[in-house]
Amino acid sequence: MIIVTSDKHAMGFPFKQRGLLMLVCAGAGLSIGLVCVVLGNRSNAHFAWVLATLPVLAALLLQTYGSLRRGDFGLDIVAALSMAFALWFGESLAANVVALMYAGGQLLEEFASGRAAREMTALVGRVARTAFRYRNKLLEEVSIAEIAVGDRIMIRQGEVLPVDGTMLSGRAVLDESALTGEAQPVDHHVGDEVLSGTTSIGPVFEIKALRPAADSTYAAVVRLVEKAQNSKAPMARMADRYGLAFLLVTVSMAFTAWLLSGDTRRALAVLVIATPCPLILAVPVAIMSGISLCASIGCLVKDGGVLEALSRVRVAILDKTGTLTHGGARIVAIGNADWVEKDEVLRLAASLDQASGHVMAEVLITAAHERGLQLTPPDSVEEIAGSGLEGRVNGRRVVIGGGSFVKSRSSTENTRAFTESHRPGEAAVTVAIDGIIAGTIVLADPVRSEAIAVLERMRKAGIRRIVLASGDRNDIASHVGKTLGIEQVLGEQTPASKVAAVIAAKSFGPVMMVGDGVNDAPALAAADVGVALGARGTAASSEAAGVVLLVDRLDPLADAIVIARRTVGIARQSVIVGLGLSVVGMCAAAFGYLPPLEGALLQEVIDVAVILNALRALARPDDADIAARRTPGLTRINAEKAV
Repeated sequence: MIIVTSDKHAMGFPFKQRGLLMLVCAGAGLSIGLVCVVLGNRSNAHFAWVLATLPVLAALLLQTYGSLRRGDFGLDIVAALSMAFALWFGESLAANVVALMYAGGQLLEEFASGRAAREMTALVGRVARTAFRYRNKLLEEVSIAEIAVGDRIMIRQGEVLPVDGTMLSGRAVLDESALTGEAQPVDHHVGDEVLSGTTSIGPVFEIKALRPAADSTYAAVVRLVEKAQNSKAPMARMADRYGLAFLLVTVSMAFTAWLLSGDTRRALAVLVIATPCPLILAVPVAIMSGISLCASIGCLVKDGGVLEALSRVRVAILDKTGTLTHGGARIVAIGNADWVEKDEVLRLAASLDQASGHVMAEVLITAAHERGLQLTPPDSVEEIAGSGLEGRVNGRRVVIGGGSFVKSRSSTENTRAFTESHRPGEAAVTVAIDGIIAGTIVLADPVRSEAIAVLERMRKAGIRRIVLASGDRNDIASHVGKTLGIEQVLGEQTPASKVAAVIAAKSFGPVMMVGDGVNDAPALAAADVGVALGARGTAASSEAAGVVLLVDRLDPLADAIVIARRTVGIARQSVIVGLGLSVVGMCAAAFGYLPPLEGALLQEVIDVAVILNALRALARPDDADIAARRTPGLTRINAEKAV
């Protein structure tokens, strides 16, 4: 039984049909031959076994020829030799058994690989083909390739979003499990960004296309998936490189056994035992299982080599903004006077801010919408650049801005409501109503709620050193590092200095770099494993990284490290045990203790055990624990709401 080669359409048949046909042919020949033996007609039995073996041998020879043309010297050559020599030496039953095991083994391996890759195959299979676009107030069904930025698209219930877009109308209820692994539906409202590849399970809504289909989130995911499916892990490539060496050892052992004993059956038995190779069988199945499992929790590993590198990581370097923090200002506290509610302070401030283009204004307006507050258009607005804003809302005079500016425009100071922010990285917006200071809105880019737990799980998974590398001021970076208990903090980092930090950290072991911005791309490429948050179109960070988190949380990364270590451990275990048993069997055959027929049966048992053991990589470690950590709404759009 040999691992399937990449030529899956040889002989003009689709691979699965060809494998099934060979299995039926070999099985029918074996059955007919055994019936003939029972009836006492051994010559017909011999003929049936030869006839059943020849088609399988012919298919294998064509497959071997294709492999040799590509420079691959795999152990499929040993399978062909074992069948050919068995027929040559008159061991037709052994030849038929090897043919049956070979055909059955190909189907078993294909089933195992398909089972392992089902999460990734499901991702690719969800690509939308057409969409309904508004054109001159009419709906037209168009190919997704025709959708342009700014087009208005209608999404019906049950449809997969064809492009990334912004909600224009209605309420969207999306199944985002294909991208994030999140099982719970996620609500979106007007102004929210929604991602291609998610499925609408609610009422009809409309979006404005943000990117062409080719540059959308899901298109990027599909490209990454296809790259992962077509890749080979270093362990698998090692099997290809050493295939010729193993072939020479096998042939040498068989020839020596024949030369010393004069018994052709011993040489044949050695070839039969060596026919499969657990290294080739176990590694691809295990590695693909690990990649598939990572994809199911929202962590896309680009190829098997990255998964193996992830299993060896000992140092983690993390960017701050957008990685350990959310990457944008949020309200973390609202101080208010006794005579006014917190929501009213925010509502009046956000209403006035509708007349401003300041980045802080957008934060306040978004927060007010999230809380369901009804904003009122302001009038008589006066904006003093760099200081604040003054105007009227619902007939009341409202002033917002820095503390000094608001105090200068207020007749009364309420010290209980007015508090300056002294924590690094925080900013305060003071609000006065009718000349009286009513409250203070404190904004910051808060640390992710899951960050501390994730870093602790990384340490338990084998990460010995964690470094924070941030472009922010040293005091801000140090505050975040102290909050998270990070050993080394590097502030005011440029892209070049982040690369230098990665190179320096390699003295402690393989390095993983985690980031989300364009400025992180060089460091992601320099690290042994680069991890990017979010597969947004063709972002430089996602292209440079070997791992892409499809959900705006760090939880899947810690799970992926555990999965990678377990997957590689299972692959090595399968290789060591499988090869060890095969070598023992070859030695026994060389000394005459294991005939060809029994050797073929024994080797098949070893191969089945190796594949089944490799499939253990599909089982999630601490599955219940992983599920418990996956809370509803794990998306960039619906990240945890501010206080």
